[in-house]
Amino acid sequence: MKFSLFVHMERLNAQQSHNELYDEFIDLCVTADQGGFDAIWTGEHHGMDFTIAPNPFINLADLARRTKNVRLGTGTVIAPFWHPIKLAGEAAMTDIISGGRLDVGIARGAYSFEYDRLGNGMDAMTAGSHLREMIPALKGVWAGYYAHDGKHWKFPSTTSAPKPLQQPHPPIWVAARDLNSHEFAVSNGCNVQVTPLHMGDGEVEVLIGRFKDAVAKNPQIPSPKVMLLMHGFVGDDAADCRKAAEDLRRFYCYFGEWFKNERPIHQALIQELTEADMAAMPHYDADKMLSNTLTGTPDEVIARLKKFEALGYDEFSLWIDSGMTTERKKHSLNNFINHVLPAFK
Repeated sequence: MKFSLFVHMERLNAQQSHNELYDEFIDLCVTADQGGFDAIWTGEHHGMDFTIAPNPFINLADLARRTKNVRLGTGTVIAPFWHPIKLAGEAAMTDIISGGRLDVGIARGAYSFEYDRLGNGMDAMTAGSHLREMIPALKGVWAGYYAHDGKHWKFPSTTSAPKPLQQPHPPIWVAARDLNSHEFAVSNGCNVQVTPLHMGDGEVEVLIGRFKDAVAKNPQIPSPKVMLLMHGFVGDDAADCRKAAEDLRRFYCYFGEWFKNERPIHQALIQELTEADMAAMPHYDADKMLSNTLTGTPDEVIARLKKFEALGYDEFSLWIDSGMTTERKKHSLNNFINHVLPAFK
């Protein structure tokens, strides 16, 4: 099983500068590259200081000059916010800049906050059709001299300029949850990214089951890869892990409020949650975070990862966005590098 880092800039309060946050983002990525991780993933979000990532290709092009070993992936670009020709060209240029290290993860998106601002009232259900139309169009533009006449985009014969360094194109990953999404990804020759969010190992098993069912239904397609994306923290002891669980509880409370899109937002920051607000979300309590995320001592984390590997996951991506300080994030990352990776390398 390979290991990757899933990371964004995240601003917790108005006192933090975006410039400072970017320096911290780079520091975590360089640490992962030098420490033996296989890949770094960063995504796309708009108008949200909770997750700052307006164009992942800019970040990845910068990381291409600062790292030597890791592959660099979009985790993920949001299909309805792109045009196939624009996505093909920017991805191809990033692939060239990175020396052929690019992976392209694509999703339909999830936050209604973003759909309200960029999607003309679109929601997650209608955005799915953009994803299903985007992937064959993207492959077509990369192949060259491709015309498209679809529901969302229409354009005459076009060839990506430039073309990607990797041929026929960089690996494509689809963020999938339901069975139909898994089947679409596999039938189109795409790898699959899954995340159980806060739902724990039961959901980890459900998601790999859907992937395997999709693979079984498409025996003519070479079996793609599947990546598990999960929050985690590698602590020194029980007290260290308990503190991390409390931090993750707070992160998920804010995640839930951003997702519901009901709470006031000012200058890209959501109205601060009180302890009473968070207590009203028991599904995110610290005990659940401790059991349902990959949070534990090195031995505990290794044991869980061995189970994920046995289930058939090809890659585990450590989701380090957590509302923690950079020092705490780096503490966990270094514990992962020094004490967990050796068990798999």
